[in-house]
Amino acid sequence: MTATRLALDLAVTIRHDGHGGVTDDLADPDGLTTWIAERAALLDCAADPVTDDPALHTAVRELRAAVRALFARAVRPGPPSSADAHRLLPEDTALHRLNTAAALVPTSPQLSWEPGAPPALRQHPHGTPPAADRIAAALARAALTFLAGPDRDRLRACPAPRCVRYFVKDHARQEWCSPSCGNRARVARHHERHKEGRRDPS
Repeated sequence: MTATRLALDLAVTIRHDGHGGVTDDLADPDGLTTWIAERAALLDCAADPVTDDPALHTAVRELRAAVRALFARAVRPGPPSSADAHRLLPEDTALHRLNTAAALVPTSPQLSWEPGAPPALRQHPHGTPPAADRIAAALARAALTFLAGPDRDRLRACPAPRCVRYFVKDHARQEWCSPSCGNRARVARHHERHKEGRRDPS
């Protein structure tokens, strides 16, 4: 679940802005700092917070482009998100980018077993790599784990008008990423039927 959440969270930092356009939560290094702080526990960087880091900002945006390119492949034969359908990275470039970032920080499995809890296996980095490398590697590994796992088969690009998000389909009847997208799609269909009715009075 952590891998799925991180991979999706990264992909949907490009989203509908509520006014017919697209916004980028990672448009500047400050946006990335905020985004990472909200996921510090998942990224294992709570003890070593990241501040304004232009190199990490570039690396994470490049990872996101790779993730979205591979998400577009995963949702086939359905259409990809309209946000980047016209400018997707080549798939071999996307794979290389993720694999290279995942290898930035070597890890080894370590078992912890707290009283009253089930055993938990986590990957711990070797040595003391910089926080930026740990974050990039963790995001890349999350994306690789998601893409190689069973949740990939439930990945969808939201078909609602103006939505550019991907989501994991939680139940058989789910068609959109959120109820608001479902409402927007129903309203758009209603308007389209009305327009067709006015064009064809018969």
